[in-house]
Amino acid sequence: MSTLAIHNLQKSFTINNKVKQVLNGISLTLADNEFVSVVGTSGCGKSTLLSIAAGLEDFEGGNVTVDGQPIQGAGMDRGVVFQAYTLLPWLTALGNIEFALKAAGNSAKACKEIALEHLALVNLSAFAHAYPSELSGGMKQRVAIARALSYRPKILLMDEPFGALDAMTRRQMQALLTQVWEAHRLTVMFVTHDVEEAVYLSDRVVVMGVGHIKEIIDVPLHRPRVEATCELPEFLNIQRHVLGLIRQDTTAQA
Repeated sequence: MSTLAIHNLQKSFTINNKVKQVLNGISLTLADNEFVSVVGTSGCGKSTLLSIAAGLEDFEGGNVTVDGQPIQGAGMDRGVVFQAYTLLPWLTALGNIEFALKAAGNSAKACKEIALEHLALVNLSAFAHAYPSELSGGMKQRVAIARALSYRPKILLMDEPFGALDAMTRRQMQALLTQVWEAHRLTVMFVTHDVEEAVYLSDRVVVMGVGHIKEIIDVPLHRPRVEATCELPEFLNIQRHVLGLIRQDTTAQA
């Protein structure tokens, strides 16, 4: 059974009394334990697509289901990580994760145990009692990932989670996310502008044009992936193909 299924999705916004179609007939299925990245030019609708899958935005037509059931807004079956660091500044790293677990109905003892387990998962045990202001950007995002994973969602939805990080930290976060995903095996939808990142992380890459899917590309590269994976001819061929599809839209919009 597919975990996340999107069928004939329609979404529009009204801007200056004019209706703009943002998503027009989007259909996409993510299988259990599959890692799928969504790429495309700015404004093509990829973040809107993810927000709808998260239950954070409504839509006019089509349907979105998890394990065959229509989504009813946000839910604990889907964890969400955004580019902005969405941590509560008055809570420690541990407290931020415990807060999410309490909302899920766990006991205080279970909250602490699970939160500590997930801080260890993202290599932040030593910073359990640090506040967000005391953490680097990469550390904050690791806490956000730990929090999203802590209540064991079926699906992890990530919108440019590493976009604000420097190149070295971004590479470290990609490696960490790959390790976590391979260990816990959950379905991931990952929105990014970085084509190399998309190919490195994914089983499939979805290339969007404005409001529609242009092409879905399989990434049949061996796992676990390592730094040298990015130098393989197969990797570079897929990356060039994806970039070519995106450049077609960039040129058309120029």
